[in-house]
Amino acid sequence: MGLTFFLLSAYILYEAAQSLLRQQAPEVSWIGILLAIASLIVMPVLGFAKRTVARQMGSRALEADALETLICAYLSFALLLGLGLNALLGWWWADPVAALVMLPLLIKEGWEAVQEASESRRS
Repeated sequence: MGLTFFLLSAYILYEAAQSLLRQQAPEVSWIGILLAIASLIVMPVLGFAKRTVARQMGSRALEADALETLICAYLSFALLLGLGLNALLGWWWADPVAALVMLPLLIKEGWEAVQEASESRRS
């Protein structure tokens, strides 16, 4: 799981850097904005429900999945912010900058997943 966070981070970094260097404005996507809003509503509810069930079951795997779902809500917020600022104010750079804001959290979660996997192998 940690590897997927690192791969996603590398992809986001590459795409955001390319967009900023080329000053490439994303297309306004009202469907994308609506999907981000829906995700921002659904993901926290789903994440907290998963966390509750995970704790009741004592499932570390489900608890990790719940955390990923909550992270998805954060990513949806950043996406909505970037897309919204571009659509409403014409700030072409807002979307790639919002993507870059996501990176510290993704890298932190990836590192923690790698450390946890390493510790479980030693046990």
